[in-house]
Amino acid sequence: MLFRQLFDKESSTYTYLIADINTQEAILVDPVLEQLNRDLILLNELRLKLSYCLETHLHADHITATGKLRKHSQCRGILPENADAVCADRYIKNGEILQIGNVKIKAIATPGHTNSHMAYLVNGTHLLTGDALFIRGCGRTDFQNGDAGTLYDSVTQRLFSLPDETLVYPGHDYRGNTVSTIGEERKLNPRFAHKSRDNFIELMDNLKLPMPQKIMEALPANQQCGNVKYY
Repeated sequence: MLFRQLFDKESSTYTYLIADINTQEAILVDPVLEQLNRDLILLNELRLKLSYCLETHLHADHITATGKLRKHSQCRGILPENADAVCADRYIKNGEILQIGNVKIKAIATPGHTNSHMAYLVNGTHLLTGDALFIRGCGRTDFQNGDAGTLYDSVTQRLFSLPDETLVYPGHDYRGNTVSTIGEERKLNPRFAHKSRDNFIELMDNLKLPMPQKIMEALPANQQCGNVKYY
């Protein structure tokens, strides 16, 4: 398996390139529109065929590159089940497995940051957590039908039940971290460690964070898989 973690500095977003080396089929998870050329060049250099663009959720802080990548590669765009968008070629359900060659990607429903969110477990070892779980943090729950109690349940019941050695690769990081493990986050993540569900809800309800700068353009664009005229 080929696995690459790619970073967009403006939005602090991680995009993940996953491929089967033998078949040369590839998947991009959470691609960013401003990084379109970077990703196309890398795919070409590695001689990979992009089969899918896979989203963890509808993003509010950046515009997805899925629409543009479909035009360049004829890949299929996949969104979580019940996402508020009609542009996807396919929607993925909890427990469903997406396979390219010998690489298996299992969808794990993790709502709470938004009401439609998936984490993806790659070959049983690499967990792409999107905005449900960050390294020593988690995504906010105060818009897009987010719910703090639901997020607590998603993380503690579905993600923290995975083996300690499972690698955690988040959708964002704002402090330079790149990877953690389920064991580390269960013990050390200040949002969850030694916190009851009620403690977590109170904490999240009092964060008082500013709205993402791009929310007014990003959400409508992402409901169209990033198909915006001005790019």
